[in-house]
Amino acid sequence: MIPSWSFDNISFFQPPSFLMIGIPGLEAIHGWLSIPFSSMYTAALTGNCLILLAVRRTPSLHQPMYYFLSMLALTDVGLTLSTMPTTLAVLWFDHRLIGFNACLVQLFFLHSFSVVESSVLLAMSFDRFVAISNPLRYASVLTNNAIIRIGLAIVAHATLSLFPVPFLLKRLNFCPNKTILSHSFCFHADVTRRACADIIMNIRYGLCVAVSTAGRDSLLIVLSYTFILHTVLGLASPRERIRALNTCVSHILAVLVFFIPVIGVSMIHRLGRHLPPIIHPLVAYVYLVVPPVLNPIIYRVKSKPIREAILWVLRGKCQS
Repeated sequence: MIPSWSFDNISFFQPPSFLMIGIPGLEAIHGWLSIPFSSMYTAALTGNCLILLAVRRTPSLHQPMYYFLSMLALTDVGLTLSTMPTTLAVLWFDHRLIGFNACLVQLFFLHSFSVVESSVLLAMSFDRFVAISNPLRYASVLTNNAIIRIGLAIVAHATLSLFPVPFLLKRLNFCPNKTILSHSFCFHADVTRRACADIIMNIRYGLCVAVSTAGRDSLLIVLSYTFILHTVLGLASPRERIRALNTCVSHILAVLVFFIPVIGVSMIHRLGRHLPPIIHPLVAYVYLVVPPVLNPIIYRVKSKPIREAILWVLRGKCQS
């Protein structure tokens, strides 16, 4: 039920809360939809936590490649926890209200973890570039201190990029009759459209953040793989070429799983105003829920050391 407020003689309005609609047109079957969503959230948390435990407890995985994989898994856990509480609250209990400030907090963490994931994927491409192009210097370039600095730089970059966003939203005058969000979580583009004020600054800053993070990272990843491919084609043995490329397959799949939905979300929010309402939340769910589910599966299937380490962790749990 939408709460009623009195708006007489109000020149500046910020709603006490927003109403999250969940999946438009499918409200009647939210209970059934909670089953696949709960399964995906469980799979995402379980799979990524297993990767973190496997890397931590297996000395042979204490290498730069697997440290970056741990960063990716930790980021996926954060991304999952950013949307899970409100999504399951809407689907399970039909609890659709979220406070204005709580909405801004969720929005900040949701987009921050997304920026972190993009940067971690870039760092992983740099790891593959050094490992293939200059294997003799790999250990000296990617030392533990260097990896820690890269991790801190990624977090600082995401925090500083997204820090202004909640304050840019708080300055807006919102429409009293436009407090319904089209998702079961707070998404920047969705919240911004509820304003009755000029949102050009918000749009420009959002575009600037997108270009300086996902846009920049995707271009640098492509550049890294251009150099990697050039190095691989210079190898004399076909077997060595295949072996070098096989070390990149998992990362390439993770990049595609993340960046294809990112492109879809960006295109739909800017150009898909006339699409059916259900398209916007579905693409957003693919963008935010699917990568944390698929990444652990990709690395378990394609990486034998990770697969064996996870089995060792599970056997240890069962025996204890």
